[in-house]
Amino acid sequence: MSGPFMTTRAWLLMLPLLAVMVAVIGWPLVSTVGLSFTDAKLVGTSGSFVGFDNYAKMLSSSNFQRTLYTTAWFAIVSVTAEMIIGVLAALLLNQEFHGRFVLRALMILPWALPTVVNATLWRLIYNPEYGALNAALTQIGVLDSYRSWLGEPATAMTALIVADTWKNFPLVTLIALAALQAVPRDIKAAALVDGAGPFARFRFVTLPFIVGPLMVALVLRTIEAFKVFDIIWVMTRGGPANSTRTLSILVYQEAFSFQRAGSGASLALIVTLLVSVLAASYAVLVRKTAGSAR
Repeated sequence: MSGPFMTTRAWLLMLPLLAVMVAVIGWPLVSTVGLSFTDAKLVGTSGSFVGFDNYAKMLSSSNFQRTLYTTAWFAIVSVTAEMIIGVLAALLLNQEFHGRFVLRALMILPWALPTVVNATLWRLIYNPEYGALNAALTQIGVLDSYRSWLGEPATAMTALIVADTWKNFPLVTLIALAALQAVPRDIKAAALVDGAGPFARFRFVTLPFIVGPLMVALVLRTIEAFKVFDIIWVMTRGGPANSTRTLSILVYQEAFSFQRAGSGASLALIVTLLVSVLAASYAVLVRKTAGSAR
């Protein structure tokens, strides 16, 4: 059987899933959109209609603009570091050496750790009184005294980027390593016979086979980094002096700390729109990359 009957049956089979999606995603989204056009507080009255005032205030706010820059900087630097380290680690683990299977298993551990646990571990490492980083740097003579890495605006963001990179580069490694397994051995052997060096073999032989999966990893990590909340909230709560405050933390503060539900909802929708545009742009880039790879 085919035709309209099968189409109707398919929709009927998907109906429970669609109902759950509407209840879990659709209705809260509609409610948030409606709330964003009001001056409602988190507790109390529902608020009155204010139109696009919340959006205009947020987009023109210096806090929003600084936070957008901070978020973009965090996403760009951390994702770039994760991609570079992840690919290098995948190239290493793709080689044949004794114990590589154990090393591959250990590679998953940072990524498998819950983000809150990872953030807490790094807070202990950066601790200004008994942190392992201060102890190591003073013992080898790099520092004369302990520093508060998360308490200084000049170092807090770098410390967060290091922690986030350590947590997430294994994901890039696993994706790149899986792609490397698909590179034909005869092509690599032919390039080696032709006298191609390591960089040339990677650039002209290996990279075309793994660029598609790498683009997928780039999309996933960029979106996650752009809406990061948990690791920064646990380690610095957006401080010091808002130097590590990201858009997600700004949404939380606006809606829950300041209890401005209406403006918090508008800010959340602005962030959602930015992430959606970013995801759509990357989707087009991935499609073009996959087409050129063929």
